Amino acid sequence: MTESERTETAAPDGWGAGPLREPGARGRRFDAAVRGYLSRHPEATVVALGEGLGTGFWRLDNGRLNWLTVLAPETAAVRRMLLPDGARRRTVARAVTDHRWLDAVREPWRGVVVTAPGVLMRLSPPAVRALLAVCAERFPGGALVFDALPRPAMALARRAAGPGGARWPGPVRWGLDRAELPRVAGAHPGIVAVREVGPVRARRGPAGWLRGRMPVLGALTPLVCEVRFAAARSPGGPRQW
Repeated sequence: MTESERTETAAPDGWGAGPLREPGARGRRFDAAVRGYLSRHPEATVVALGEGLGTGFWRLDNGRLNWLTVLAPETAAVRRMLLPDGARRRTVARAVTDHRWLDAVREPWRGVVVTAPGVLMRLSPPAVRALLAVCAERFPGGALVFDALPRPAMALARRAAGPGGARWPGPVRWGLDRAELPRVAGAHPGIVAVREVGPVRARRGPAGWLRGRMPVLGALTPLVCEVRFAAARSPGGPRQW
């Protein structure tokens, strides 16, 4: 391994000499979905929408992937200062709704998995549909992993925010109940499957145990979902995932 490769895969400066802190339960679901995709497409591009100062690259790097962080320009500038771009890791200064960020994916035929933690719930329903459609069209064989609040939890979040939204980090504009997953699958003909990413069993812990015994908690627990896009149709053959 070259010196540049060692620098790229090591923990970023300022995050301590030890291993990176493990993500929470929801973050582990995102990681599991990305690892599953990378097991099938090891040279894929991971597009992290709204990542902030997240360190997913260092948790998930297999030595072959490419990583693209998409952030609003002012936030992108901060990330570049604290976590400078590397050979396989770049930051793109675009709003999520500015679909020109898709042009920054250099080799989509190697596979693309888009992660959007906390992103879609802040978008309007038409913007969510537009994002699903453009990813399905531009990233055949790719996937999108997102989280969403069920509608009862969405209503609670809006009440907690109050008139000015001061007690909740941004407006919650889009929600999704588990029973509505088939509607997501029908949002675009390029979507071939939608599934909820379940808890990581080995680390499920007390929260998962309670959800299994108190169904009302499940109605308030955010979903983590993976949307799979149809692969490009090969000459003379069917679409393959």
